[in-house]
Amino acid sequence: MTQTPTQPQARAQFTVPDTHPMVMVLGSSDSLLRVIENAFPDVDIHVRGNEVSTVGDPTEVALIQRLLAEMMLVLRTGLPMTEDAVERSIAMLRASENGDVLDETPAEVLTQNILSSRGRTIRPKTLNQKRYVDAIDKHTIVFGIGPAGTGKTYLAMAKAVQALQSKQVTRIILTRPAVEAGERLGFLPGTLYEKIDPYLRPLYDALHDMLDPDSIPRLMAAGTIEVAPLAYMRGRAQPIFTNVLTPEGWRPIGDLQVGDLVIGSNGEPTPVLGVFPQGEKDIYRVTAQDGSWTLCCGEHLWTVRTAADRRRDKPWRVLETKEMIGNLRAAHARRYELPLLTAPVCFPEREVPMDPYALGLLLGDGCLTGSTTPSFSTEDAELAEALEASLTGVVVRHRGGPNYVLNRVKAPGDVVTLENPVTRILRELDILRTRSHSKFVPDQYLYNSAEVRLGVLQGLLDADGGPVTQADRTCRIQYTTTSIVLRDDVISLVQSLGGVAYTRRRAAEGRTPGLAKGRKVQHRYDAHVVDIRLPEGIEPFRLARKCDTYHAAGGGGRPMRFIDSIEPAGREEAVCIQVAAEDSLYVTQDYLLTHNTLNDAFIILDEAQNTSAEQMKMFLTRLGFDSKIVVTGDVTQVDLPGGTKSGLRQVQHILEGLDDVHFSRLTSQDVVRHKLVGRIVDAYEQYDDSQNGL
Repeated sequence: MTQTPTQPQARAQFTVPDTHPMVMVLGSSDSLLRVIENAFPDVDIHVRGNEVSTVGDPTEVALIQRLLAEMMLVLRTGLPMTEDAVERSIAMLRASENGDVLDETPAEVLTQNILSSRGRTIRPKTLNQKRYVDAIDKHTIVFGIGPAGTGKTYLAMAKAVQALQSKQVTRIILTRPAVEAGERLGFLPGTLYEKIDPYLRPLYDALHDMLDPDSIPRLMAAGTIEVAPLAYMRGRAQPIFTNVLTPEGWRPIGDLQVGDLVIGSNGEPTPVLGVFPQGEKDIYRVTAQDGSWTLCCGEHLWTVRTAADRRRDKPWRVLETKEMIGNLRAAHARRYELPLLTAPVCFPEREVPMDPYALGLLLGDGCLTGSTTPSFSTEDAELAEALEASLTGVVVRHRGGPNYVLNRVKAPGDVVTLENPVTRILRELDILRTRSHSKFVPDQYLYNSAEVRLGVLQGLLDADGGPVTQADRTCRIQYTTTSIVLRDDVISLVQSLGGVAYTRRRAAEGRTPGLAKGRKVQHRYDAHVVDIRLPEGIEPFRLARKCDTYHAAGGGGRPMRFIDSIEPAGREEAVCIQVAAEDSLYVTQDYLLTHNTLNDAFIILDEAQNTSAEQMKMFLTRLGFDSKIVVTGDVTQVDLPGGTKSGLRQVQHILEGLDDVHFSRLTSQDVVRHKLVGRIVDAYEQYDDSQNGL
């Protein structure tokens, strides 16, 4: 080809090693050579044997030399060069000539393997795609923004499957906005999932490209892969009246606000990071085998493990409520164990008017009617001595048999009858004149430090409880009372210390009468029997004989709590919260531990331009520990109702520059579909620019 005489010319030769046949370099029927010639029309390219000679503009000749060197690097890895790969290599090299910093060479881009499956390997095909893939490795939240056909979702899906296979995460969650799924598709035939299936079909198709199709149903049934519309993913919620434990006691979850403190699984306060109203939801009642229960929606998350998980030392898994329905038994055993508090709840310490252990003894074996001087009944002189040592200004006098009276210590010179100190304190605590069936633990003891709560429990158990031993089994603790309120308070004390309590009722009617001085006494009230197991390190007794029996039997063993049933409970207004605790768990009703944040998950939000600003915030704040989020979308193809702001557009202004958040922006040059798609994208961009300039 003719060059202008005044134009400087450069000559260069490239020698192809004998180890690579020229057909691999030039392509079948010289197809790759024609791509190079078309890209460099002002350069003469000649091939003789294994020599490639170039004559022309020095810059262009140098680019061809670099191109051939990159092609050889790719061929050395055993990968073939294609026409598309050559074109993309030329584009990358030209970009570097135009000032774009080329951190990665074309060979590095084209040889980066993400995932190999079913005879094919998924790799990035452009520099921007490689930077996008690398950003997913380096950052917790990555936004892939660009036109259709740039591989945003496909590459994110490949990284998700790679992370699952390498055990970096335990589950994949794929979601797309489908606002109409719950609002405008009701007239369509079929089930709800059949109605929303078209929105999710591209995600299913990508999964089938990367995994054995036969394994996908099993992974989805096990909750390892979840594909759901965004509106369903958000609904991990509880009814607004459900109690959540806070440092001040129980509060309805619907009253909580961002910044409020709730109690986490370690017993420590943890702040609420997000509160998200959910509207009306189908609600289920989740009941454990100890009788504790709470309400939640079908998508609410539970941390659980099976017996097999425990034997194999596998980590706890996270399942939705609906995933466990119909799968609660393994043979006759309950399948799903729930976590318990790893340490007693840390309520703020408050001053109390009476020693906690003394209060427990009096609630157990004291006469608090107020009609007489307070008295105490026990066969253990050790308890009477401990009671006297715990009370100020009172002497415990033995009146014979098991009976003791609590007399005020008179000071010299007393001429006026003063109120008994115990009577005064009982009046302050509002438990004076209570009887065996109406006793209770005052709130200032129930929601106090662990030491105070344990002291009350030890007093109650030393008075009315005891160890129950069985051959070849650990020792359980049993407590009996005729007061329903006191029964519930004992259960609360046990659960707040990290233990479990099972209760049963023994009806008064039909029971063998008791004896008092040889006289039969009929039972007037039902008895409530509470079987207790406390964590290792928490002493249930102070009374020596009970303590010795308990430890001689090996202690109480490991407290355990399993899900017993999950039943529909109607529809209720619901809300979900996110907490800052590392494991995302918070204490809900009956000291059950639950959460609604996604841990150990790779989460992809596709078509994110069709999320509202509120939905985007809700989605991003679902992020749990050891999780990764990839958000993909095309801000030029928003399909939202008029006046609704795209969450993907807004989030760029809010999170740009935030640490560990990355925005990857792909262009028409990264389109990996038909070449015409890239040209169409460019044409629309030019049209939009011209319209905006009018």
